[in-house]
Order: sequence, then structure tokens, then C-alpha cells
Amino acid sequence: MSAPAARPKRALLLVANPAAPYSRALRVARTLAAEGFEVEIAAVADPALPGEERDGSVTIRRYEPRGPWRRFAVGAPRPSGRGLGRLLRLADVGVRGLAWPAHVRGWWQALRAEAPPADLVHAFGILTIPIALELARRSRAAGFAGRTIYDVIDVILESNNVATVPTPLLAWYRARERGWVRRADAVVTVNEPIARHLVARWGLATPPTVLLNCQPRWDPPTPRPNLIREATGLPAERRLVLFLGRLGRERGLDEAAEAVLRLRDAALVLMGFGPWAERLRERDRDSRFAGRHVTLPPVHPDEVPAWTASADVSVIAVPANSLNQRLSTPNKFWESVAAGTPLVVGCDLVVMREIVEREQIGAVADPADPDDLARALAAVLDQPPEAYAAMRARCLRLARERFNWETAVEPYRRVVRELVPSQTQITAPS
Repeated sequence: MSAPAARPKRALLLVANPAAPYSRALRVARTLAAEGFEVEIAAVADPALPGEERDGSVTIRRYEPRGPWRRFAVGAPRPSGRGLGRLLRLADVGVRGLAWPAHVRGWWQALRAEAPPADLVHAFGILTIPIALELARRSRAAGFAGRTIYDVIDVILESNNVATVPTPLLAWYRARERGWVRRADAVVTVNEPIARHLVARWGLATPPTVLLNCQPRWDPPTPRPNLIREATGLPAERRLVLFLGRLGRERGLDEAAEAVLRLRDAALVLMGFGPWAERLRERDRDSRFAGRHVTLPPVHPDEVPAWTASADVSVIAVPANSLNQRLSTPNKFWESVAAGTPLVVGCDLVVMREIVEREQIGAVADPADPDDLARALAAVLDQPPEAYAAMRARCLRLARERFNWETAVEPYRRVVRELVPSQTQITAPS
């Protein structure tokens, strides 16, 4: 009788966006590939993107929403007109509330029909954990380990996204999430303060594993890159204030634009994508902001360090209007640290503020006050050259010694090895 056929371990990473790319998922995927997994990032279809791509050995596959829930997907047409159209819109609102999260259920249906079984299902965020648990159960029935990691990438039910949700409905959402957490095999999150919040919120006996959004170690060339000036034609003497990430409301973009006008020879450079992109490009052309406000498209995560190192300071002027924002440590923060670029952060962004002040890698300001933002930016940019160079050096040393992916990912590696031991490699479903 022959021995069972060997097979590699398989991981399925669920991302409820087009992953074009999604940097945290890409870092996790590459880590799992190095651990011997066959890895697929299962994302949402986008007409502007291919249905399948490769990143080394990692597959990125985008699933087209299907079934009756497809009409609720992001970008799908909504009922319009008066009379019947208005009634249908009201009905849509009710369905979206009671069947939350309705807008991803068509994508879930595609995953049910098409996604492969896996030994490990990593769910990025609350929109993915319900289907992750279902796919893991089906994977176990197919002879795979079917273990689930819930990655709490943000505390979305403590954010502005749910500010208008009626209190009883929000309580129900939170109860549903607690149920999903109890069924997950492990919980991961992005920083220690959020981990402590989740312990208190869910009464967890075991704290979540912290997996910081840090960047891989990166050594900037000498002289440092000059990609932004090369792309924009901005003069060498103009100081560059960089905003990275989603271009939209509640990002402090208007306030940062006004603040830069109060500085001596500086420009705000916005690099990213989002609903405000065209509005910001219009501001580029406004005579008041000409040469002082430039909007650039996003670049691949692997290219971000060099572009960020090209700036003189990064700004994170997000208003802390929710617990989710106050406790956030977004990619842009760690990207700036890794690139050696000092930061100005909002005074109520408590986790980032503590690091900036303790490590002396920037300044803090009231994000709603352009004058105060200008003050903080000037405190970084107008330092004597030796003091400014020392601040950049502190950023780089901090990234090299403490805040880097190679260090941050080790607790996650241990969790994965416990959930899916190497013996999985020598068994195969019949």
C-alpha cells in the first residue's frame, strides 16, 4: 500500500478590496510563502484590474461578486427616480442595515463557489471573518487543516463608519463580531493599544497577537532619493511635505494644504488614490496653490520607501474623531519611519504621538488648525541642518533596530506554526 501523497500547506488570504496591492496582505503572503505555504490573496474584482496576478510565488485572484447580493456591491447601480425608485432606495437602506455587510455578500458567494480549500484562512478585517470561518469549515471537511486567523486591522465598529447606525443595530453588529471572534482559532491586530482594547471589549483570555504594519528593513542610498522632485519638476530648494495614502474626507488634506502656504518655500505632495483625487488635482491647478500643491498617483508598496525618503517631512493630520482613529498606526506612519522621513502627526493620535515624542522623530499639532500645523512643520523643516540630519538618523535607527517587518512578524510566525504544523505537508485529502 503506497504512502499518502505529499502536498504543500495552503493559505488563503481574504481581502475585501481589489488588493491593488494591499501592502499588509502582501507582506503576510510573502511571509507565509517563505514558511512553505502555497498562498493565494483572494480579493474583489475590479474592471480596471486583471482577474489574476502573481507576486513571486503568491497568487492574487480577484473574485467577481455573484448571485442576488451582487446588486449591493460597491459601484453597482442603485435604484433611481421618484415613486417606485424612492421606495426601492428605502428598501435598499433597510436591507443593507439588517443584512450587514450586504455589499460584500456577492463576493462571499463567489468565494463559496470558487475559492480553493486551505489549511490556513487569514481574514483581513471584519468584512472577511464571517466567510473565512465558513471556508475554513469547508476546508476541514475536504481534509485540510482549515484554521482561521482574524486580523483586526481596525476597530471599525468604533469608527466614524458607523456614526449614523442606530444604537440597537450597532449593538447587534458588535454581538455578531464577538461570536465570530469566539470561533476564530487566533486573533491578530496592528498594535498593542488596540490589542488591550479588544481584550476589554471581548473579555479575551488570551490577548491578540500584535503584528505591526512595519516595513521591511531598508537602507536608503546616499545621497537620498530625489524621485518626487524628478517627477514634479519642483525646484531643489522647495521643501517637500508628503501625505501618503487614501485621498478623501477626514484626512486633514484641506488643512495641510493651507498650512504649507504659511511655510517658507514648501509644497504639499499627495501620493495615493481615493474619492478626492480629482478634486485635489484641481487644486494643483489653482493659481493660489501653483507649485505648492502636487497630487501624484500611488506606487507599488515596494517602491514607497524610496519615494517617502524623497520628502523632507510627512504629515498625518487625521482628526481623532473616533477610537479607531485615536489608536491607529497606519502604513504611512511606519513607511515614513522606515524611510528616515520625520513626521508631523495630529495631537490626539495618541499611539503615533507617543512614539514621535518619545523618539524625537518629528512634531505634533492640532490637525484642525492650519496655523498650528504650519508651526509643527516649521519646527521640523527649519531646524539647523545638523539637527535635521540627526532626526532622520533617529528614524532610520528606530526602523532598523525595533520597528521593522522582520522583527514584527516573528510572533505571527509562531502562531501560524502552532495552528498549521509542518506535518500538514505529508498528508493529502483523498
